[in-house]
Amino acid sequence: MLEPWQFFRSRRLPALVTVAALALVACQATPTAPPLLDLPAATASVAPDLEHWWTTFDDPTLTALIDEALAHNLDLQAAMVRVDLARSNVLLAQSYLYPSVNLGADASRNRMTLVGSQPLPERFNPTNNDYLAGLRASYELDLWGRYRQGASAARSELLATEYARQTVRTAVAAETARSYFGLLAADAELALLRETLKSRDETVALQFDLYQAGVIGDYDLQRAQAERAAVAANLAVAERAVGTYESALAAILGRSPRAVFDAKIDRDVTQLRLLGVPEVMSGLPSDLLERRPDVQQVEAQLAAASLRIDAARAQYFPSLSLTASYGSESTALADLFSGPALAWGIGASLLQPLIGLKAIEANVQAETARREAAVVSYVQTVQTAFRETRDALIANRTTRNSLAAQSERAQKLKTALELAELRYRAGYSGYIDVLDAQRQLLQAQTLQILAARDVRFALIDLARAMGGGWNYQAELMTR
Repeated sequence: MLEPWQFFRSRRLPALVTVAALALVACQATPTAPPLLDLPAATASVAPDLEHWWTTFDDPTLTALIDEALAHNLDLQAAMVRVDLARSNVLLAQSYLYPSVNLGADASRNRMTLVGSQPLPERFNPTNNDYLAGLRASYELDLWGRYRQGASAARSELLATEYARQTVRTAVAAETARSYFGLLAADAELALLRETLKSRDETVALQFDLYQAGVIGDYDLQRAQAERAAVAANLAVAERAVGTYESALAAILGRSPRAVFDAKIDRDVTQLRLLGVPEVMSGLPSDLLERRPDVQQVEAQLAAASLRIDAARAQYFPSLSLTASYGSESTALADLFSGPALAWGIGASLLQPLIGLKAIEANVQAETARREAAVVSYVQTVQTAFRETRDALIANRTTRNSLAAQSERAQKLKTALELAELRYRAGYSGYIDVLDAQRQLLQAQTLQILAARDVRFALIDLARAMGGGWNYQAELMTR
């Protein structure tokens, strides 16, 4: 049989081991750095400056539209509100690191009830008043870093929302440019179709005169009229595309509903201007992950999730709170601020969780799961960054090759049409050869416009993939 002191020692030893283990766990901080990944080697010889990449197009109208979008876009305004919310959460988390001081005033009235048959003393008033006014302060010592970790996590979340705003900023600039060049391409295609329709009308009128004179048959006239109808149908589709691009661009610019409905977008477009495309650098920069605000965002979210684990784990340990009060207390309101009514007090309390440990454990597990999800999100975002950059580099090269080939094809078909018309007038071939040459030329010119648009789209996608649209170096300096 154990002696009493042996019994208590046998019970105390496991408790001491448990406390020591918990203290050791508290000292272990969860790593906030992102995991190391197998990244491709950089291939760019010079790091590009893409803060205002849209100026490379040398288009004042585009620059003005992007400036308007960055100032008034509603998605950007919503992102800014989320930044303000995160900033207020930082202030709230930091407030727990400091004492709270309150000015309080209490008033109460009590009446003593007679118990049994014992009479109250003579001149005893069973009703009494109590008035209290003064300062009350309380402070919880952050022994285990719960509040410090919470404040650091809130700052990381603020940084993540700021990077999210920068991500929206890069997207708004890119979508503005894409919609603008899509509109220019639709305008160029519409102008081409209107010119072609005018030519088809003249051809139909000429063919009708020849038909009336008996030079050609009904077949040639019907084919000319059918070609004219095909161009008219494509013209209607181009007009719809122009209207769609105009309304989309007005919405991106953050204009009013009335302005979106009217959708008046100023632009100066000619097909020759559209075919000119600026040259850009090609290759993978070594600092791509620092350039991408979405990667920086998930990295900050990962750091916040790690800090939340430490804050949740600190709830295992006792909390020490200090309280103090200073003021006046009196039974009469008139004597409340007199000298004898002075009252003060100090105190301390130690609170150790016992029964609620399972809830704390569940909270730690939940925060750990959130961190694991943040790690997966980080890996996915980095993967997406390199995939988008690779796709944009490939598109930037191949679309330029396609534009060169389409331009050559359009030029050759233009010459072929001139020869077909000469052969037809000379009687060496039928009118069907002219119609076929006209159809192929129109198709080639349309594809040439679309190829020039796609080159611009590829350049925009490349700038966006490389994090263009914000000054990442200035952002890193302020961290």
